Amino acid sequence: MNHLQLFNSIVKKKSFLCIGLDTDTAKIPSSVLNLENPVLEFNKRIIDVTHQYVVAYKPNVAFYESSGVQGWLTLEETVKYIRTNYPDIFVIADAKRGDIGNTSRMYAKAFFENMDCDAVTVAPYMGEDSVTPFLSYKDKWVILLALTSNKGADDFQYHTDDGIRLFERILTISQKWGNTDNLMYVVGATRAEMLKDIRKIVPEHFLLVPGVGAQGGSLEEVAEYGMTNKCGLLVNSSRGIIFADNSENFDKVAGEKAREIKVEMEQYLTKNNLI
Repeated sequence: MNHLQLFNSIVKKKSFLCIGLDTDTAKIPSSVLNLENPVLEFNKRIIDVTHQYVVAYKPNVAFYESSGVQGWLTLEETVKYIRTNYPDIFVIADAKRGDIGNTSRMYAKAFFENMDCDAVTVAPYMGEDSVTPFLSYKDKWVILLALTSNKGADDFQYHTDDGIRLFERILTISQKWGNTDNLMYVVGATRAEMLKDIRKIVPEHFLLVPGVGAQGGSLEEVAEYGMTNKCGLLVNSSRGIIFADNSENFDKVAGEKAREIKVEMEQYLTKNNLI
């Protein structure tokens, strides 16, 4: 899926919502826990009631790896379920990988060939040779960590050298490695005011924006400062949707939460004459 295809999906759905499938067994409703594979069944029910409101799903790999072999198989089955039933939806492996070239090639093979994800999150710290193996796949995406929403982001990402902050250097240099069809950036919604500066450096690239919902980020501010003439945004919500309710009707509540966000997103798309 290239930049234009992703934008067309946004226009069709009238939404730029991404749902994070950060499925934690400690938070799964008891009505699901007694099933043979509770995580997979939970994911399927969430996907089935939200697919019409989203353009992307983002399973966080850590929540699956933590359960060993069974967790990895569940992750593969979750991606397969999306691919089989809702093939137009963009799938992001939130893995935050990034290592020396030959290791990155193996990570890229795992997520792009074996699992058929559309994108994988990558840490830029080790530089170009750790990122470019992911960029060698046609119609696949690297989502590079740029400015994250966690408190610890202040430790390094705002460090200034010659008047240039570290996240700005990442944005500037990495554009030499990829383009707007295979490279996007993570920018936390809790840092929405920084989107103005970020858009000066990457005016056309897609941004994956976590932090809306449970982390308190403002969707209105993200749209105001980050939206482009091709939308350029995938806004992620995880806990605020998938764990909005703990009853037997958790999926219906999740669907309603996703619909509410979609309706708000449609207003911003309309305001910017994108639909």
